[in-house]
Amino acid sequence: MKKVAILQSNYIPWKGYFDMIASVDEFILYDDMQYTRRDWRNRNQIKTPQGVQWLTVPVLVKGKYHQKIRETEIDGTDWAAAHWKALVQNYRRAPHFMEIADWLEPLYMNGSYTHISQLNRRFIEAICAYLGIKTTISNSWDYTLLDGKTERLADLCYQAGGSEYVSGPSAKDYVVEKVFDDLSIKLSWFDYAGYPEYPQQWGEFSHGVTILDLLFNCGSESHLFIRHVNP
Repeated sequence: MKKVAILQSNYIPWKGYFDMIASVDEFILYDDMQYTRRDWRNRNQIKTPQGVQWLTVPVLVKGKYHQKIRETEIDGTDWAAAHWKALVQNYRRAPHFMEIADWLEPLYMNGSYTHISQLNRRFIEAICAYLGIKTTISNSWDYTLLDGKTERLADLCYQAGGSEYVSGPSAKDYVVEKVFDDLSIKLSWFDYAGYPEYPQQWGEFSHGVTILDLLFNCGSESHLFIRHVNP
């Protein structure tokens, strides 16, 4: 049995994203999809004393339609220092800040990124390495892409040798289960509910912020708050 999941890349995603990665054998970054504004591709949230704050990577959007995520270029380099400064200001008193900063700061201050897909994958891989997640991460363009929403997902899973496709719950609105049945691929739905709260700074608890919040606050014990991540 080989489990496969397929999702668009996100910038410093929340813990549920990594929980899904950890639950499968291969995770395909689906950045052949159209880039969408004001989405998770190039931004995420951190906790601050003033509430939740967005960190947004500026990108170049050439027209309203037909720009793929993997074609989307980053606009400038100033954002990296600004994001790191915001993380330092709001998390420097977190119990595990220095431990995480040892490998995270160089990603911001010494990295060289031209496209949002490249940036997202680099950060996702670094976070997986810290958490001990061994899942194979690949790109959708490593495979042949069919037309049709469900047909493409099912065929990607088939090409990857998958016997089970793990989907996010929002896809229930459009996925046609019969397409997976015809390829003898099991379709299962990932459940993001029921994560325990962890010691979090700055007021009311928020599950939806970047996983960096969890790492800064819990360090090597972060796996206790993500179901499929083992120490």
